Amino acid sequence: MKPAPFKLVAPRSREEALAALAEHDGDARVLAGGQSLVPLMNMRVVQPGVLVSINGCRDLDYIRLEDDRIVCGALARQAAAEESDLVRRRCPLLADAAPWIGGMANRNRGTVCGSLAHSDPLAELPAVAVATDAEIVLASRDGRRTLAATDFFVGELATAIRPGEMVEAARFATAWSGERTAFLEVSNRQHAFAVAGVAVRLDLAPDGRCRDVRIAVMGGGPTAMRIEAGERAVVGTTIGVEAARAAADAVERAVDPPTDIHADAAYRRRVLGVLTMRALQQAAGRS
Repeated sequence: MKPAPFKLVAPRSREEALAALAEHDGDARVLAGGQSLVPLMNMRVVQPGVLVSINGCRDLDYIRLEDDRIVCGALARQAAAEESDLVRRRCPLLADAAPWIGGMANRNRGTVCGSLAHSDPLAELPAVAVATDAEIVLASRDGRRTLAATDFFVGELATAIRPGEMVEAARFATAWSGERTAFLEVSNRQHAFAVAGVAVRLDLAPDGRCRDVRIAVMGGGPTAMRIEAGERAVVGTTIGVEAARAAADAVERAVDPPTDIHADAAYRRRVLGVLTMRALQQAAGRS
């Protein structure tokens, strides 16, 4: 399998990258890690005329704390997020999810923003973005705009990115004072595409009761989804078996998973319920 012919442009800065996207408006795609884009090009699912490689744009390679959010620039690698002390302390769910992304070779090249821009419903980072109320910063030569993750993901492999724009950064909410997290998924084999997964954030009061919670699922529909009905089932409780089961039941009712060669809809629905119970109890048990 080989891609259709394309032109490669290699800017050295954010401004040069945005200029290249504007020049080739509508016919250019951003290349960072290429872990998602290159296979699609090889299968000719996408056939951009121009690739704008941002690998020389060192001003886009950062993970930092900004306005009480963990901000990952467009060139921040997934492995860097996984290994970051700042991420582990201030956005633990992102650190929990990172090891589930492919293998280390994938994470060494793949970027946080690239995974979000790909919008695979079975990818880990979109679920993390939804669970952490993340903001996606989109940039073009005309300026910036910021979208909530729930508005950015519009469908399977589809986002709100406009021609001439790139994902400049992802801004993840920092941890609550009593935050505990868990990320779980099921796949058919190690390093294979996931069948389904659940991301959980809990804010526990000193007495162990849940003050706030986020439950997000992958594999439950065309995009990562936050399940508010499941969240309501555990707020105010100490996350016992009964509350966790109620949340799991709510998740199973809310999702509309696909059937494909890896799993059918009924299996995915049941897996999401079971993973919700386990993730809630695992997070509640963490010190």
